[in-house]
Amino acid sequence: MNRNPGKSNISEKSLTRKTFLTGTAALAAGWMAFGTSRSMGADHPGTNPESDRILIKSGCVLTMDPGIGDFENADILISGSEISAILQEITPEDDMYIIDASDKIIMPGFVDTHRHMWQGSIRNILPDGLLGDYVQQILGIREHYRPDDVYIGNLVSALGAINAGVTTVLDWSHIGNSPEHTDAAIDALRESGIRAVYGFGGGAAGPDNQFPDDIVRLRNTHFSSEDQLLTLALAGGLNESQWAIAREAGARISVHVNGTGQLLPFAELLGPDITCIHCPNLLDEEWELLAGSGASVSIAGPIEMQMGHGIPPIQQCLDYGITPSLSVDVETQMPGDMFTQMLSIFTLQRMQILSRQRAGEENLPELLTVRDVVEFATRQGAIDNGLGQVTGTLTPGKKADIVLLDTKRINVFPVNNAYGAIVHGCDTGNIDTVIIGGKIKKWQGELADADLDQILKQAAQSRDYVLKEAGISASII
Repeated sequence: MNRNPGKSNISEKSLTRKTFLTGTAALAAGWMAFGTSRSMGADHPGTNPESDRILIKSGCVLTMDPGIGDFENADILISGSEISAILQEITPEDDMYIIDASDKIIMPGFVDTHRHMWQGSIRNILPDGLLGDYVQQILGIREHYRPDDVYIGNLVSALGAINAGVTTVLDWSHIGNSPEHTDAAIDALRESGIRAVYGFGGGAAGPDNQFPDDIVRLRNTHFSSEDQLLTLALAGGLNESQWAIAREAGARISVHVNGTGQLLPFAELLGPDITCIHCPNLLDEEWELLAGSGASVSIAGPIEMQMGHGIPPIQQCLDYGITPSLSVDVETQMPGDMFTQMLSIFTLQRMQILSRQRAGEENLPELLTVRDVVEFATRQGAIDNGLGQVTGTLTPGKKADIVLLDTKRINVFPVNNAYGAIVHGCDTGNIDTVIIGGKIKKWQGELADADLDQILKQAAQSRDYVLKEAGISASII
């Protein structure tokens, strides 16, 4: 498989002038008063130099920044890769690209803190599977993956995330069969244009893979600069030596924690650079350790309920003062959007508390609100990925990772509560525009500059090869 034949996976071709004008015609008369703005006759903003500015006009702005608040109607100015201003009115200037955000909700991009992206080409292949089935049938085929299979799986998953409004993701990449496999995963993330934390993990050889020191190579090659979309983490086990290597390399640590008592031997090693995933069966003593150490928790609620990990520990997190983040986990049986995650956790927590109320319990914890779960999926996700100063809120000085939701679609129109529309009404189809680091990656409901025909062809070829090598039928029935 040619990983990038003639750079055809992500095309250099921008949207046409006509396409761009379609989205801005409603404000054309007003803009003409300011002269001929570059937005009136320019190519797609995502292909322009970072010195250019984008002005998003007249949207409902949910900043998720408690120091700034929300606006029923406001403008956002992007300068290069950063948000430079959020005001109720910003006067357009000649060098600005202008996006009409009337009838749009403007919010930070969603942040996923744990996803196994190499599985992008085998989505939905295990729809009824339990955790044991996943370990045997999905992790069991890793030995058949070539670097190019990792590449296309990661690319499909990354573009799917962008399509769903996920602007940042932690790729928990336990497909590190060789340095070439890890390089391929990173290449795909970079090509997609997503902001990603690459979690270097084990491979087919087992959790203590044969390349434990490769994370140092990755730091010196792919991650030597802090000013880039990609950052580095360890996707490891409960392993003191792995954690030491990660910390030496300046990488965050992300670990799966499913069993009771697993964290007790690591009490002195826990810290704010560690994210523990799942955590459904912890002892009270372990929750105290997490809360006291500043370690974070990523909940993948639907998978935990479907596969049998246990009840997602949303209430335990809240009881111990831990604000959780959310994660998709696996697309082998879970959609890659954060709407599913938010609604699942919102519903579960309220069901648990209201059940206790019906049983006569008093002095109960507060019920989650829709704003709470949007915070889990944005601001807290960025914090848990080590990017709280970079993204997760709409704050001047932070990177411009922004999503525009179309509120005129029939599934949410008319909107009477913005947070309610996001959690209870919206789906991927409402994601109109996605901006990552000041670059438009989805425009008017379509992925920008992605050669999907070529990508889908490569994904199908990769899937067919891997399944054949593993002796698995490729029938979709």
